[in-house]
Amino acid sequence: MRPDRTQHPSEPEIMSPEAAARLGERMAEQLAGTLSARTEVIALSVMCLLSGGHLLLEDVPGVGKTTLARALARVARARVTRVQFTSDMLPSDLTGVNVWNPQTREFSFLPGPLFCDVLLADEINRANPKTQSALLEAMEEGHVSVDGTTYDLPDPYFVIATQNPVEMEGTYPLPEAQLDRFMVRASLGYPDAAAERAMLAGRSGADPVERVTGVCDMADVRAFRNTAARVHVSDEVAAYALAILDATRRASEVRLGASPRAGLALLAISRTHALLDGRTAVFPEDVRTLAPAVLAHRLVLRDAVPGTPQAKRQRAVLTRLMSQVSAPGSRRK
Repeated sequence: MRPDRTQHPSEPEIMSPEAAARLGERMAEQLAGTLSARTEVIALSVMCLLSGGHLLLEDVPGVGKTTLARALARVARARVTRVQFTSDMLPSDLTGVNVWNPQTREFSFLPGPLFCDVLLADEINRANPKTQSALLEAMEEGHVSVDGTTYDLPDPYFVIATQNPVEMEGTYPLPEAQLDRFMVRASLGYPDAAAERAMLAGRSGADPVERVTGVCDMADVRAFRNTAARVHVSDEVAAYALAILDATRRASEVRLGASPRAGLALLAISRTHALLDGRTAVFPEDVRTLAPAVLAHRLVLRDAVPGTPQAKRQRAVLTRLMSQVSAPGSRRK
């Protein structure tokens, strides 16, 4: 069953709030029924896709980062391209190149792997900074420029990047400008005992992604995003989000706090969270729940602590700062 979509002349395609909530629920159920990932990580991934953001999966090898990324693309029936990032990769390996055609005596553009619905950037931190920067224009503006010509990418356009935060040899840490373009950073962690036991007892060599069934297409994702954009954010809730951003900018242990882009991302995914909950207004609880996943990876801390992972420190600092910000009372609309 396809979600009900409506469109009026000169207006973006939307769907009813009830259909939008059903869509998100069906996507999450399909992924949860076939993958061993934690429910909250699956929910974050689905919300990130439906909000028009990009997703960074950061965890140790072998916990299913690539599997989740492939499954998420499959559930949305998206055209997906997987790129294994390496240190010798060039920007043109992503964007594409102009190739000389001797028959026509003209250059013709040969699109690179960026031209897809969903880009799976595997081990993104193994690419050199010049290649990493080739993603910036695509992620933020939805197009790429090659030899002075701009080429549009599909809309929606979703980047899922994975990286290993432990093995740092031969890697290039993502610059703050690129981290700021990821709406959500999530960590899968190890599965619980029951899920891992079921996985080990399953058929050897079976690919869990093959069991994932598509429940929508990217046009439905676009309609959901347009619908979520209409979810109401009160002045009080916006002020609460701004207070959290401001707290990250004033903290003594933070060298670079959350950007205005981070605030837009936080409210965008909060709208999605509210819509999936059957509401047409954002509550402070939406903002408070999603802030760690949206803001923590954007904080640049002043000093490193040996033996303590950077992501853990970022979340701890953000949690402490949020505890000092008073939330307004929830108001239903």
